[in-house]
Amino acid sequence: MSQSGPCLWTGLPQSSPAPCERFKLACCSHQHHVYVLGGRHSTCYSDFWRYNVVCNEWTELNCTGEAAPEALEEHSMVTHEGFLFVFGGMLDSAYSSLRCPLWVFDIMKQKWVQWRGKTPQVETPSNRKAHSAVVIGSAMLVYGGYIDLKGSSQEFWSLDLDSMVWSPVASSPQTSLGPGPRHSHSSTAFHSCMYLYGGLKGLREQRDFWMWNCTSSTWSSLRTKSGPSKLVGHSAVTYKDCMLIFGGYESQNSPQNCLWRYNFSSQSWNQLPTLPGSHPPHKVHHCCVGLGPSYSLQSGKSTLTSETHLNNKIRHFKNKCFPTQLSFLGSENAIELQMLTPQKSSSCESTDKEWRMDCLTFENKALRKRLSFEEELDENISQNLPDMMLVIGGRPCTLHKPVSVWQMTLTDS
Repeated sequence: MSQSGPCLWTGLPQSSPAPCERFKLACCSHQHHVYVLGGRHSTCYSDFWRYNVVCNEWTELNCTGEAAPEALEEHSMVTHEGFLFVFGGMLDSAYSSLRCPLWVFDIMKQKWVQWRGKTPQVETPSNRKAHSAVVIGSAMLVYGGYIDLKGSSQEFWSLDLDSMVWSPVASSPQTSLGPGPRHSHSSTAFHSCMYLYGGLKGLREQRDFWMWNCTSSTWSSLRTKSGPSKLVGHSAVTYKDCMLIFGGYESQNSPQNCLWRYNFSSQSWNQLPTLPGSHPPHKVHHCCVGLGPSYSLQSGKSTLTSETHLNNKIRHFKNKCFPTQLSFLGSENAIELQMLTPQKSSSCESTDKEWRMDCLTFENKALRKRLSFEEELDENISQNLPDMMLVIGGRPCTLHKPVSVWQMTLTDS
């Protein structure tokens, strides 16, 4: 990986409509959108939003109905093959143990869908908060979390996203037992491995670093001389051949604003400096999401094959007809036909003067001017975005304000 220069941090003012400020929320990116679900401030939220990073525009999505989740906090949300998978975060009650806390959102149809496995579920994970979830291949891996009346958990689960079948993950005999009980930690994926950092083991903050290898089914402790301190409530993303960790705290009264980078190849840490006059926010229990080609397809490439993929490159079609890979949707949805027709949106029809405040960076302003409305519908628009990491929400936060959004761009040295 080439060396990068200092980080440029930019606060992005948000206008209505937008979600209110919150922490312990869940976010993930898909193409040129960021999806934000739930979280809390003075109360726990059940709203669901989509953020268009090109237009700098929020849209509230429907989050009602039998298939939709209720109010959630400290839950996880990942994306795979055009679907969002939300797990955990329910408010504990006498009924929270009677259902599997999993919800599925169809991005193309923009609606929550019922999920079901091919076979009756013999064993499923219970509700939990402050766990971590990553996607490797066609599996969602869920580690740890805080379980009511039990405390920190060391449970490790895998959800097959094709069959929607849960199974506990067991490590190979005579190997390390792994991180142990853990919550409020971070996890990210690179190739066939999951990397886990810090968090709480019971009431004690941790700074240990672990790697789970899906091929060998083993945990490895990654010991380095340098690196972040003890961290809780931080966030991690995969960028190129590195992991970026931002924010968190060692004690609850001191949220941090440090950005650390771990290089998977050299197995070394370094703290990234900021440009003079650029001030990253102090945040804890926030979300970090990466957009742009250097953040895409890094966190465990799918092992699925379809007519839309060839040699890991997405083929372009104006009329898209492809088989749905996810069997839980049922045979009636086996074939999807998508007709792409340009539809003008008033939200993107702005004057150059308006663009000065509505776009994220000058790169995005130029991109937005180049985009035709038909191109904006292209599934691969994210490949044309500049690389950026967004920090959304988190504490400290101000009541009655739109959710805070910060952009971090790595500059060339």
